[in-house]
Amino acid sequence: MTDVAMAAGFASIRRFNDTIYKTYGRSPSELRRQKTQLADAVQVPTIALKLPFSPPLNWAALIQFLMLRATPGLESATMERYQRVISLNGCHGLVEVRPIAEQNYLIANIYIPKVSLLAQIVERLRQMFDLNANVADISAHLQQDSVLAPIVAAQPGLRIPGTWDPFELSVRAILGQQISVIAATTLAGRLVSTYGEPFTIADLPWADASLRFVFPKPETLVKADLTKLGIPRSKTAAILSLAAAVVERSSLFTYVQTLDDVVQTLCQLPGIGEWTAHYIAMCALREPDAFPANDLGLLRAMKHLGEPVTKARLLQRSHVWRPWRAYAAMHLWSFDSARLTDKERLSA
Repeated sequence: MTDVAMAAGFASIRRFNDTIYKTYGRSPSELRRQKTQLADAVQVPTIALKLPFSPPLNWAALIQFLMLRATPGLESATMERYQRVISLNGCHGLVEVRPIAEQNYLIANIYIPKVSLLAQIVERLRQMFDLNANVADISAHLQQDSVLAPIVAAQPGLRIPGTWDPFELSVRAILGQQISVIAATTLAGRLVSTYGEPFTIADLPWADASLRFVFPKPETLVKADLTKLGIPRSKTAAILSLAAAVVERSSLFTYVQTLDDVVQTLCQLPGIGEWTAHYIAMCALREPDAFPANDLGLLRAMKHLGEPVTKARLLQRSHVWRPWRAYAAMHLWSFDSARLTDKERLSA
């Protein structure tokens, strides 16, 4: 009952009890017929919530991005829904997010033993699907540029796919350096199945039975031998260094001042360069002005738009897109991806 009270927004148990009594004429203890053991997965209910957003929202682009990068055993994604195992404050659970036709909200099914974590879960999902963004205003700003205007208009509601956890996305970003999306996904799956804690799904009719692990903790990976998974030594060293940094400084991804601070801090870690740092800032830390100017896809997109540029020129050119350069990057990536074949898209 305490968890319910806190999750519902009551400032104190006394006010909660008073409200329940006034409403039902009985105390919470009288209403409760039997004690519910929160650790008993069979008795944990699925909570369905609406996640509202300011339209438009391009669900197809968002979910296609996540589908290509879904880690086996941890995530699953189709055009109709996204599911993943979550871990928060040592508590494991499962979430599902899906769109509702012609409605300005997503539906989230949340399975978690501790109801008190609900507010944190909702906020993480909102960040993950970029639901707090006012894309109409962002698009209006970007369309002031004559080069971006046609592709922004052709892709209304494009958002920046986020992540459940910044450490998880950072590890995935390191795995994806200089290899294809599908190869990085394979390595991520091996990492999760080998070092992730097992998760047993209860009798949930909506759950994907293939989801069986949580993402490994930094404390686990810092001691792991990742080379046996086929991960190159350079990437192994980078992941171990990142894990050690997070173990030593748990606030590594939470307390940052500016975008420059983020990039500078991350680039001090072995194996993380400018591109990876900007990608992490963009998708994990929700920095709206992050911009990996040396990305080949961005340079290729600008060439197809009739304005071939170098990295230095693109960086200079991007100043007019501020403070929304991350969204400009997403539009350019999406435009570039649409021009590629399926085989090229997987290897990009």
